[in-house]
Amino acid sequence: MATLKGEIAGKGAYGIDAPKVVRNLLTIGIILAAVGVVVLRFGGIIGMIAAILLLLGGIVCLAEGVLMIWSSKRGKAYVVKALIEKLNVQETDRVLDVGCGRGFLLHSLAKQVLHGKATGIDIWNAEDQSGNHPTVTLRNAEAEGVTERVEILQADARQLPFEDGTFDIVASSLAIHNISHPAERQKAIAEIVRVLKPAGKVALLDFQHTGEYAQMMIQSGLEQVQISKWHFAMFPPVRIVTGVKK
Repeated sequence: MATLKGEIAGKGAYGIDAPKVVRNLLTIGIILAAVGVVVLRFGGIIGMIAAILLLLGGIVCLAEGVLMIWSSKRGKAYVVKALIEKLNVQETDRVLDVGCGRGFLLHSLAKQVLHGKATGIDIWNAEDQSGNHPTVTLRNAEAEGVTERVEILQADARQLPFEDGTFDIVASSLAIHNISHPAERQKAIAEIVRVLKPAGKVALLDFQHTGEYAQMMIQSGLEQVQISKWHFAMFPPVRIVTGVKK
């Protein structure tokens, strides 16, 4: 793997991924655990079995919620570092982050392209990330010291507002799976390939559909398509799909 040209982002405020899911897990976990404690007080074999099941369910939900918070705050940095190392980003590259959100991957890429440009696009859906808004992305760019190398646009991944062959690198983190239908995900990947320069590189990080992404990337004309091992520093665990344009 290549050595990074700069550090990974870490000075901005990047929120929690899938905040509604985290909130639901924590809430359900607390309720199940509380009901389990109450049921345990009734005694008897049936009550004890029910209490144990409720408590176990509560512990699992709470653990998953806590792991997702840790993933957003700490674990993601390890995996984003691995993603950028796979891309071997050059200082003069022009890079695109599809679904940039508050900008953790975007700004990490911007720190590598000292004489290039990092562009982020998103629809900034609040369900995808807490406090998800372009003004937050720009504040984080300022905190990271990369404002002059970052630009953001509101755009749909299925209709990217760029000319063919614009970018040396296109990356995405936990975004493409939010497109619900496979045919629409295919459109997004075809658009990613379209705006990529010849010999340009793609890296898609996600916890779902990674095998599908690989097939779609091949169908769209990419070569050297690979799926990484599972990365357990994030929860749910993720894989990185990479490819190179002919």
